[in-house]
Amino acid sequence: MNRSSLARASPPVMPNFDLAPFVLIWEITRACALVCRHCRASAEDRRDAAELTTDEGRRLLDDAAAMGIPIVVLTGGDPLQRDDLEDLIAHGAGRGLRMATIPAETPRLTRERIRSLADAGVAQIALSLDGSRPEIHDHIRGVPGCFDIALGAAEWIRETGVPLQINTLVCAENRRELRPLADLVERLGIVFWELFLLVPVGRGAELTACTPEEIEQIFEELAEIDRRARFVIRFVEAPHYRRFLAQHGPARNVEAGGRRHGVGHASRPVNAGSGFCFVDHRGHVCPSGFLPLPVGNVRNAPLAELYRESALFRALRDPSQLRGRCGRCEYRAVCGGSRSRAFAATGDPLGEDPACAYVPASAAADRFGASHSSP
Repeated sequence: MNRSSLARASPPVMPNFDLAPFVLIWEITRACALVCRHCRASAEDRRDAAELTTDEGRRLLDDAAAMGIPIVVLTGGDPLQRDDLEDLIAHGAGRGLRMATIPAETPRLTRERIRSLADAGVAQIALSLDGSRPEIHDHIRGVPGCFDIALGAAEWIRETGVPLQINTLVCAENRRELRPLADLVERLGIVFWELFLLVPVGRGAELTACTPEEIEQIFEELAEIDRRARFVIRFVEAPHYRRFLAQHGPARNVEAGGRRHGVGHASRPVNAGSGFCFVDHRGHVCPSGFLPLPVGNVRNAPLAELYRESALFRALRDPSQLRGRCGRCEYRAVCGGSRSRAFAATGDPLGEDPACAYVPASAAADRFGASHSSP
């Protein structure tokens, strides 16, 4: 078994989040032929001359390995627009990193390119499906034919034996698609279904976010699907799903049931700046791609220094600094709210997440006391 195969098979080591994130997302380019209606970066179909070079990318991956980061995801834009994608994957895999990528569903996504990614040692490939029918998915992606490309690519990925992940945007326009989508992704033989709860940044501001009450209904629906699914369900920018599970029963053991394993599932809460780190195409380091507050650039400072020492990252790892309902909530250590959505809604990355319907026990007690106080 070669080193890349070992990286796929062995479970990732959970780092101390004060020292290293569980996952590093590197946006290797913003170039993309799609015009997705929720794109946080509003990508265009052209490369930026200021992108990190291949050598700079190798150094970034070396730094990630030295920090003990287990998972690196190469994203975009469309990572396939960089001819050195396989070189970067091979370099990271050779350093013991679990390398994943998220290609766009364009004519560049061919059987030959998928085989090339597999040969380079990619540990997981993610595709996007935002609807169970072409008219829904292609509408959100902005280009006809994306749905069919995704289904074809899923078959080619299965041929290579590389674990397949499906990413789904969740917004008001497609929230009723979740059950048929669950049936579809089950048939595709995936290992992870990652649901991204809309954050209104970039083009995403054009879509309609679900209300807090609708989100609670979505959580209930997904928890029911999760009980029978043969794949792992996880949310992005919806840490209050952990609160929902804690309220309504213990979270299912994601390693049980003989499921196929992919790049890994975090055994503790991951949030922007706390177990999660983002590097954009020009090297700027942010807590998340949806929380675009750079704390420095890897061209000028080590990634470890920026992640460990920046005031913003340190604050995001301290639940006691949260404000509003999130700061008063008894679930703040296991949830913490979406820091990206809080920033998008209020301008405060430590503010409350407006997508959460939960009333903290302290606030409920205060409300009860006020309603029963003497005039």
